[in-house]
Amino acid sequence: MLDFRPVGYVIGLLVAMLGLTMLIPMALDIAEGNGHWPAFLESALLTVLVGGLVGLSCQSGGNRPGLTLQQTFLLTTGVWLALPLFGALPFVLGATEARFVDAFFEAMSGLTTTGSTVISGLDTLPKGLLLWRGILQWLGGIGIIVVAMVFLPELRVGGMQIFRSEGFDTMGKILPRATQISSSISTIYISLTIVCAICYLMTGMSTFDALVHAMTTVSTGGFSNYDGSFGTFSGVAEYVATVFMILSALPFVRYVQLINNNGHALIRDSQIHVFLITIGVLVVISTMVLSANEIQLPEQAFRESLFNITSIISGTGYASADYMLWGPFLIAVFFFVGLIGGCAGSTACSIKIFRYQLLFATIKVQLQKIHTPSGIFTPRYQGRPVSEDVLNSVMVFFVFFIVTLGILAVLLGMTGLDFITSLSGAASAIANIGPGLGDTIGPAGHFGSLNDTAKWLLAIGMLIGRLELLAVYAMLTPNFWRA
Repeated sequence: MLDFRPVGYVIGLLVAMLGLTMLIPMALDIAEGNGHWPAFLESALLTVLVGGLVGLSCQSGGNRPGLTLQQTFLLTTGVWLALPLFGALPFVLGATEARFVDAFFEAMSGLTTTGSTVISGLDTLPKGLLLWRGILQWLGGIGIIVVAMVFLPELRVGGMQIFRSEGFDTMGKILPRATQISSSISTIYISLTIVCAICYLMTGMSTFDALVHAMTTVSTGGFSNYDGSFGTFSGVAEYVATVFMILSALPFVRYVQLINNNGHALIRDSQIHVFLITIGVLVVISTMVLSANEIQLPEQAFRESLFNITSIISGTGYASADYMLWGPFLIAVFFFVGLIGGCAGSTACSIKIFRYQLLFATIKVQLQKIHTPSGIFTPRYQGRPVSEDVLNSVMVFFVFFIVTLGILAVLLGMTGLDFITSLSGAASAIANIGPGLGDTIGPAGHFGSLNDTAKWLLAIGMLIGRLELLAVYAMLTPNFWRA
């Protein structure tokens, strides 16, 4: 029989820790003297109490040396369900007085680093709530790196097993290794956040704006303190954000290797090469279109193309301009850019560069076999042969991604949304991008006006997309519970 105690123990501890972090925005509200701090105190007490009780009741299962495969699947999904439930409390009890569907949507969007928002009037919200939105994304960013480096390779999800040798050998000792890897990652993650905040300060941002935007930049989350998103800032700040969005979309395991005197791994990573080349090509095309159509001056065209394309491909979701006004060609480009994603083992989202590399490597081999039937050809990744199970896992991921995108778009359409909103909303949720397309959920809009059913569907889509689809779908099969 499946033992839920190890899973409950870890989830309880993480929920209790989330409750403790609520004391940070509470302290800020007290310092600001705005009277909104009781909402965080109530939320923190309830969250710590429930998390602590769950952890204590399952404590006997927390002494096990490792997790079974079933327990690992449950833990991976359970964490991303439990934390948004409690992360939503400050939005319900706080100044927004949000309904639970809106609060859960906002918290899920934050922790999955999607960046879609249902809240308008951000400019007038108490600083405590704005900081809480930033904290949710910052915690979600570091959390998903650990999941990508420890759990997904172990679960053989979407071809992630190809990174097991690089993400440390964790078989049979997931929890101890997760702690060790988290320690290494945390140092890098915190350092990137601090340096990003300092750079933002140097561009003229206030201390508060620099801190919150540093957290949502490094997490590639995209929550901003303003309804105008990053359009509130311009010039040098956009270049700074672009640099840190790119750095955060690179594999964090390479940074771990870098500080351990193995910088060659970072330089030679083909994932990084393809990612940077893709951004460069798309920025050149976008800049040429904007300049040729005289929509913007050359420097502004380059800056806004660079910023917005990097924001969408990394899944950050900031917007410094309404690119819905850039013409149908670039609107289509932005839709497909969001389906590319950053590198595996980063805070970035979507399909990921390495899967496209494996897809094209497989296509190349098939074409070679057609041309030379008697030849023996093997797909390779970074110079190494790729096993059949990795290729099958990647192909299954692509199929599930497309099917999930289609089903979610149809379901959203059935709630009454128009075609563009349904399709781009589904893509935004599954790929954890942030803004969609159109007047309603585009870069100049938000998700607050959508019906409740659509919000629940999108929240579920965010969870499924953030955990790479198959980690969630595996639990829906009867064999999973019979194993």
